[in-house]
Amino acid sequence: MIVIHHNPDCGNSRNVLRIIEAAGYSPVVIDYLQEGWTRPQLLGLLAASNLTPRGALRETKSPAQKLGLLEESTTDEQLFEAMLQYPVLVNRPIVCTPKGVRLCRPCETVLELLDQWPSESFTKEDGDPIVDSDGKRIR
Repeated sequence: MIVIHHNPDCGNSRNVLRIIEAAGYSPVVIDYLQEGWTRPQLLGLLAASNLTPRGALRETKSPAQKLGLLEESTTDEQLFEAMLQYPVLVNRPIVCTPKGVRLCRPCETVLELLDQWPSESFTKEDGDPIVDSDGKRIR
């Protein structure tokens, strides 16, 4: 089973979802902006991906700066509480597979979590190739 915590408005998140599907998987897609986070869920994802709240913080295109969360004095607990209140503060996408849990930025990071890759060439939305026509990673 593969689970992707996805933001459909994010190009990187869309690329990751497309890679997973092109590899032949049917992932569980969680639109975390709509569903939000529960405390146990977010704690589990951060622990499993070896991320701190600061490491998972989306600093741009989020209210992080407006909320004063970019200050060095902001604690992990403060960041975590803000992430529960404002799900957009969590960088995305976070992907869970039997091989582990990762924040998949850049999008090709997801390949490390998959047993099978796209069998044909795969190109990101911006035209940047990731997998060649032989199913081998380009970079």
